[in-house]
Amino acid sequence: MDNPAAPAICRSMDSTDVIIVGGGLNGSALALALGDAGLRVTLVDRLAASVRDSDSFDGRSYALAHGSFRLLKAIGLGPALDGKTQPILGIKVSDGRAGEGASPLHLVFDHAEIEEGPMGWMVEDRHLRQAFLARIDGHPRITQIEGTVTDHAAAGNAASVTLSDGTALHAAMLVAADGVGSPTARRAGITRQGWRYGQTALVCAIEHDQPHGGIAHQFFMPPGPLAILPLPGNRSSIVWTERDAEAARIQALDDAGYLAHLRPRFGSFLGDIALAGARFTYPLELSLARSFTGARLALVGDAAHRVHPIAGQGLNAGLKDVAALAEVLVDARRRGEDIGRADVLDRYQRWRRFDTATLALATDSINRLFSNDNPLVRAARDIGLGVVGALPGLRRGLIREAAGLTGDLPRLLQGRVL
Repeated sequence: MDNPAAPAICRSMDSTDVIIVGGGLNGSALALALGDAGLRVTLVDRLAASVRDSDSFDGRSYALAHGSFRLLKAIGLGPALDGKTQPILGIKVSDGRAGEGASPLHLVFDHAEIEEGPMGWMVEDRHLRQAFLARIDGHPRITQIEGTVTDHAAAGNAASVTLSDGTALHAAMLVAADGVGSPTARRAGITRQGWRYGQTALVCAIEHDQPHGGIAHQFFMPPGPLAILPLPGNRSSIVWTERDAEAARIQALDDAGYLAHLRPRFGSFLGDIALAGARFTYPLELSLARSFTGARLALVGDAAHRVHPIAGQGLNAGLKDVAALAEVLVDARRRGEDIGRADVLDRYQRWRRFDTATLALATDSINRLFSNDNPLVRAARDIGLGVVGALPGLRRGLIREAAGLTGDLPRLLQGRVL
């Protein structure tokens, strides 16, 4: 008992190791990763599970990189998602204008060029959330609390939060998974840097006559990119970027008017199209927290960063945070360290912040390069797409990058348990 970590080891047995604020996808994934590894977790979310547990298709879905899907299987979601995903077998990247079709110089990524299999999978929001809820429900080391955190503090070897009903919770550390406007990060004095793009993403799902073959399309137009992402059956998810005013005007139209604007951008390669589910809009911005950690606090997902969806990396970047933080905390606990100590949390920040800043720079640069109609820039980028497509080694490297298979991967992204 002369171990300097003895106070942490001898903590009250009815305490919680980690409090996670935010029960969305990243918060839920972290709770399962930590709980499965033996830590006790309290997950606080303002919405009851019954509100989030809906089986109706509303059009929302996610493109999960190969590495991210490995994580989901490692934390036990594989059986629940079996038969409910669509593998992404290829990606076609092209440039052009609405109604004029794509440039003949385009780039095609084929999953057959890598050994691991599909580059990723499309998963509907309803299936993914239900899989998380079912796995968390009854988990022996995860306590779910419906409530809103109004205050938090760190003192000594503990962090505490206060809920709106006056309930006080205590743990070794706190994780903010409460979104881009994270109240937890603001209370900790963590500021953000970034900017709005003046663009809005119009998001919906469509049904089409012809099969998509598992191919995703990224069509760059002057106002912003159009992503067509394959869903199970003859359906696709649409993420369509327009300037803010134009997006607001289109979103206000009825379904017929909305489709009249989408069709010339979409083209006819999948036959006739019809809306399936609801329509959503999301303002686009780049936003990075100046620090991913605070006093007994770590930030994950949108609470730490939000990037342009041009490469579909938002949720994937959040799941990388989850995998890295879980590995740091679990390894520290096994060594007998205080998991909320600054030097432990700094390992997480060093692992993730540079990678996230690099991703933000890449997505920002690509958006600025392609979201314009300068003829010289257009010619240069079309030639660039053609050159990349003609270089197999470079192309395979980009495929592996898109699949989340490069860099210093945490164990969960390698498909290994903690």
